[in-house]
Amino acid sequence: MKILVCISKTPDTTAKIAFDDNNTKFATAGVQWIINPYDEWYALVRAIELKEADPSTVIHLVNVGGSENDAIIRKALALGGDEAIRINKDATDPFDIATQIATVAKAGGYDLIFTGKETIDYNNGSIGGMVAELLDMPYIAHAIKFTLQGTTVTVEREIEGGEETDECQLPLVVSCQQGMAEARIPNMKGIMGARTKPLKVQEPAPVDTYTSISAFELPPAKAGVKLVSADTPEELVRLLHEEARVF
Repeated sequence: MKILVCISKTPDTTAKIAFDDNNTKFATAGVQWIINPYDEWYALVRAIELKEADPSTVIHLVNVGGSENDAIIRKALALGGDEAIRINKDATDPFDIATQIATVAKAGGYDLIFTGKETIDYNNGSIGGMVAELLDMPYIAHAIKFTLQGTTVTVEREIEGGEETDECQLPLVVSCQQGMAEARIPNMKGIMGARTKPLKVQEPAPVDTYTSISAFELPPAKAGVKLVSADTPEELVRLLHEEARVF
């Protein structure tokens, strides 16, 4: 079985958020970059578990971005990917990204494509669905459990107010979230081996861009806490009614 895992680069969760170029670009100076956690902890690790159960499984990684992404790709290879493909293009428009991934997937003939539920920078969960549509494959989102028997897949996913169990045949696109696997860290053998694993650079396919970023805006600063004396409950009621507007 051939598995393609989509890997994206995101700022560390502790990174200070700021913008430049008239608030049209994320300020990257001094930012620590990581593999998007949904891609790493759940999509990639679940693929590794499938390979451990069937050593004939091959795991390829795909990333859209420039050479600055090579470090996080090498980490993903150290965790357990067999080889990686980096599409040499800045990752901006989601449709563009999905098209680049679908182009790689068509050429590779993959049985299973894993993505993370979303990225933690833009919280954009559209890539998996777009890739599935471009490949004319079934798509199951927000998977928390994945079981494979032959070519039959059973997926448990979260829905509003409960869980749903789906059954599908390969090939298939699945987006993964917490519950799919337990996070791992690379060991020394994996880190050393990642240096020699293939990381192919591929030029992007031509595609129209449908969206652009007009501006970023930070959320408003939080207001200070108001303390109300226990002797004046009527003031608490007034604040809840007039300012918080909770009833």
